[in-house]
Amino acid sequence: MDKPAHRTLAGVVVPDTPIVDAAIEHARQHCAPYLFNHVVRSWLFAARLGQLQNVVHDEEVLAVGTLLHDITLNESFAGPRRFEVEGADLARHFAAERGFDRRRAQLIWDSVALNSTPSIALYKESEVALATAGICFDVIGLQYDVIPAAEVSRIVAEFPRMQIKRQFRRCFCHIASTRPETSYDNFIRDFGERFVEGYSAPSVVDLVDAAPFAE
Repeated sequence: MDKPAHRTLAGVVVPDTPIVDAAIEHARQHCAPYLFNHVVRSWLFAARLGQLQNVVHDEEVLAVGTLLHDITLNESFAGPRRFEVEGADLARHFAAERGFDRRRAQLIWDSVALNSTPSIALYKESEVALATAGICFDVIGLQYDVIPAAEVSRIVAEFPRMQIKRQFRRCFCHIASTRPETSYDNFIRDFGERFVEGYSAPSVVDLVDAAPFAE
């Protein structure tokens, strides 16, 4: 694979290719402003983590997977599957339509589908692991000390957080209240249990006990 052209965005060297530009625009069109800033910051943090830790990876796959990881995270989400899986299908289709082969498109699917499951994603291929690391960096501060503070400040200054904690809570609680069946095995369950009146998730203990076998 030819090495892509590069440019600098918020002080971070990133690939400058048509599909990356298309992914940025696609995210801009499908994400609320606060969420668009989040996916761009996540991408920049992911790219910088890869550079600082000398992680060999496909820069375009990392860009597309991270930029599109939240295209279904909004208050109009209607399922039927959890938002990460719905988004992963759309992101994979986006990449395949623009010429990515099956393997690269599948890496994007994994990056999106597993973006909120770091206990798995951080141990997958470098592109998936870096995407997850960048997202977790922006959401919960994972590996916060790896990137120099001045670089973090520049990225946040160019792509402000826009009250993301409050915005996330509202969005997650909306999904927990309107599509609870998509939340039982992911982090949205935590928001439902703490903030949504009447929210009740089934216990895996009950599911195992109720399995249709004698023992």
